[in-house]
Amino acid sequence: MSTYDETGPRPGPRAELGRVVMVVPTFNEADNLAWIVGRLRAAEPDLHVLVVDDHSPDGTGDIADALAAEDDAVHVLHRAGKGGLGAAYLAGFAWALDAGYDVVGEMDADGSHQPEQLHRLLDALAGADGRGSADLVIGSRYVPGGSVVNWPWRREALSRGGNLYVRLLLGISVRDATAGFRVFRRSALEKIDLASVQSTGYVFQTDLVTRCLHAGLTVREVPIEFIERERGDSKMSGAVATESLRRITQWGISERREQLRRERARRAGRRP
Repeated sequence: MSTYDETGPRPGPRAELGRVVMVVPTFNEADNLAWIVGRLRAAEPDLHVLVVDDHSPDGTGDIADALAAEDDAVHVLHRAGKGGLGAAYLAGFAWALDAGYDVVGEMDADGSHQPEQLHRLLDALAGADGRGSADLVIGSRYVPGGSVVNWPWRREALSRGGNLYVRLLLGISVRDATAGFRVFRRSALEKIDLASVQSTGYVFQTDLVTRCLHAGLTVREVPIEFIERERGDSKMSGAVATESLRRITQWGISERREQLRRERARRAGRRP
């Protein structure tokens, strides 16, 4: 178990970030939602929360509405049905951009992403840690200082292996491209053409990282402690993992073909 000892607002250089909203997608998270939103609002009192609920049959949407009625900083977006993680985030991002937020973040509702560590991501986005500002900051399990708690070794091996596969196939250096705890500057989301994103499952996370890198944006990773959920059922399945690997393989092949095309064009241009 983790101890939640990093609470309280962090004033200072982060003030330049402007208005911040965290997008929290939900499907059957009735046991967790009030708990995680309460922790998030306590850890970062100045930010807002958008719950994107995919018509959860367990009443999660009703809980979200009750939280919003009690707190003006909590908002709810109801969707007609379960349409995939990526689709939920895209809907949430569009809502946040329309509402004028300057920073849009994402995190799970199950407690695996600790709100008390969110300040690490926001500090890095603003450059308050002395390393320069960024366009996208990822809370990473696999950089020095990051960790995973209570995962079966097979699942961690699958996650680490999947991220290694992403790095090798797509030629990127991000160590946790599949992570779902992250914050974007508004300008980053506007630059990567969200309207053309078709990823719906967990591969959505890798898709957006790759788009940011291809757009020349600054992507940073900061270490977090990732905790396996204690309540409710995981949404990850073999089918989801297979879909992600298939899509990443397609991108990798396309990227390698494009690299070869550019190399041939460069060599042809050098011929006398």
